Amino acid sequence: MNKRVFIFFVFSCFLGFSQTKNTYFQANYFYGNTIKTNPDATVFLQGHPTGFYASYNKKTLGENSWEGLFNYPDIGVSFGYQDYNSEILGKLYAVYFHYNFYLLNRKSKNQLIFRPGIGLAYSTNPYDKVTNNKNTAFGSALNSSTYFKLYYQREYLLGNFGVTAGIKFVHASNANVKSPNSGVNIWALSAGVNYNLAPKDTPLVFIPSTDTLKVTEPIKLNLVVRGGVNESPIIGSGLKPFFVASAYIDKRISRKSAFQLGADLYISPMLKDYYDLNANLPNSNLEEPNSFSRIGAFVGYELFISKLSIEGQVGYYVKYPVEFDGRVYESLALKRYFKDKWFASVRMKVHAANAETVEFGIGIRL
Repeated sequence: MNKRVFIFFVFSCFLGFSQTKNTYFQANYFYGNTIKTNPDATVFLQGHPTGFYASYNKKTLGENSWEGLFNYPDIGVSFGYQDYNSEILGKLYAVYFHYNFYLLNRKSKNQLIFRPGIGLAYSTNPYDKVTNNKNTAFGSALNSSTYFKLYYQREYLLGNFGVTAGIKFVHASNANVKSPNSGVNIWALSAGVNYNLAPKDTPLVFIPSTDTLKVTEPIKLNLVVRGGVNESPIIGSGLKPFFVASAYIDKRISRKSAFQLGADLYISPMLKDYYDLNANLPNSNLEEPNSFSRIGAFVGYELFISKLSIEGQVGYYVKYPVEFDGRVYESLALKRYFKDKWFASVRMKVHAANAETVEFGIGIRL
């Protein structure tokens, strides 16, 4: 993707929302550290990451009943610019969708806010066999990115301007769509300003939620099929499709929460490439497995927001034919429900700090 096209798309999103009532802009500068997640990262730890984030935020007032249950969060889009201060890593431009969850009384002047964001990022200096073969973090220019921010905010401190300060964590990688793909994680301190489009004396009238936290619901069965493409850690081995079938039960304990127990079947042809290379190494003593499929058992948690939900799972491979990144895995998914039963999902699966797949799927909750 051309960098100019990417930036134009980002600012088009901001301009498209800029006239909405009860909205505000936020901009902040950050200074941080790159987290060393593996030995290969040492070579590109050349400086402290710096940059800025700008965001557009729309306040919710309770027009939808779920908003009151979550203390009337903001919904927004953010644009991020990161300079890793590393000749190897270069710079990163990203656009995100995010929520701002207020942790204190919603009408307080001083607020503590938690923001999760998910989106796409453009790396200016990805891996190249000839010109940049030390960049084992980004195998492609286009990457996925997530960030989490915990910060203090005060609005209307000087006219329509306010201040903000906090800490943030940012992850970027291509989720093993193309090798190499160790990704980059940073943590940083940030400070900045916010600007409200509404006058200071505009009242915020919150509509009480008609929903209750209590939900009486039997155990549900979920069936999901997912797929995508990825590449083994062997650079240049080529993209291979993968398939995932999942079955799990969940028990909803409140309007917001459900716990899960289930299993995943992974069919990953890229494991064959990985095995073939390692089997040819001296003194490998590897026995060829009958199958390269893996089966994992997992426990999980799902946070229901509106028709969206966020899902996290921790699993353990009970069928594990080839040593690959360890038997424990984690996943994080964003789901969108349709007519209460059907849903679409985007899920990232990782082993500690190493991402293996981005999975696109469809499922049903019976």
